[in-house]
Amino acid sequence: MDGIDTATALWWAVVASGVYHGVNPGMGWPLAVSAALMDRSRGSLYNALLALAAGHMLAMAAILFPFAALLFLAEWQREIQVGAACLVIGLGVYLLFNRRHPRFLARVPPSRLALWSFLAAMAHGAGLMLVPIYLGICGTLEADAGHVAASDLMAGNAGVAVIVAVVHTLAMAFSGGVLAVGTYHWLGLRFLAKSWFNLDLVWALSLIVVGAISLFAVR
Repeated sequence: MDGIDTATALWWAVVASGVYHGVNPGMGWPLAVSAALMDRSRGSLYNALLALAAGHMLAMAAILFPFAALLFLAEWQREIQVGAACLVIGLGVYLLFNRRHPRFLARVPPSRLALWSFLAAMAHGAGLMLVPIYLGICGTLEADAGHVAASDLMAGNAGVAVIVAVVHTLAMAFSGGVLAVGTYHWLGLRFLAKSWFNLDLVWALSLIVVGAISLFAVR
């Protein structure tokens, strides 16, 4: 029963992190509003949101799949989890003291929103935040990993990585899309000017918290 409860909590964490990333303006939903207003087209809004979601999805996959490949070494699973947790904490500490947004993101043209979204997610550690959650989910599924063939174990981990990335991205796209659609149709640019919220500090602290929880939860 505890295993089921743990797995459920971890999957909710996947969704919650997706909502968190979607709401954060740094992940790009204001760019979708801007594209729609410049083109004076509702279709541009949804095309931009799809491009942002696609880029985010690719970033999540790019981070999770290497860990899926590593986890087939079941005897090293604890060390991999500890290393991943330390990596997440380290990035959180770095972003805590260095809150400047990467300059190269400003050089990506607005027509390449998928590329921008991919680079933004990578630069801000959005994918790394998912790693401890993903490793925990794999841990709930691999109670008898020592008796599973390496190829089956790796395929299973890759499958979980795909599902985690998809669920997370859907939550991200939905929450960011709600804000973008609401701003475009009803609130307008004045809402962005008066109500802009900066989550950089919260982002850095959340990375540290997620990494610390994962580190202490390693068995």
